[in-house]
Amino acid sequence: MVTKITKGCVIYNSPTSLGNKTGGWRTMKPVVDEEKCKKCNICWQFCPDSSIEPADRKANKAIKINYDYCKGCGICAAECPFKAITMVMEEK
Repeated sequence: MVTKITKGCVIYNSPTSLGNKTGGWRTMKPVVDEEKCKKCNICWQFCPDSSIEPADRKANKAIKINYDYCKGCGICAAECPFKAITMVMEEK
């Protein structure tokens, strides 16, 4: 992919990580307990990889984790005030 850069350094067609699945090297993965999830989306706000799909309170749906991009850092589990996310060993 060729990116055009103007004199003002404006990048057209900016690159994204969607084509690079980066979750394959984690050793731990977050697992959501949907009964405990209060749909506050704090984990979504803190996820450094944007691998969490926010909860939908109207539809009563808990958060969803995209394991293709989750690196298993555990920030979501540490930040969840309801302890709805636990880190477990990744099974290969």
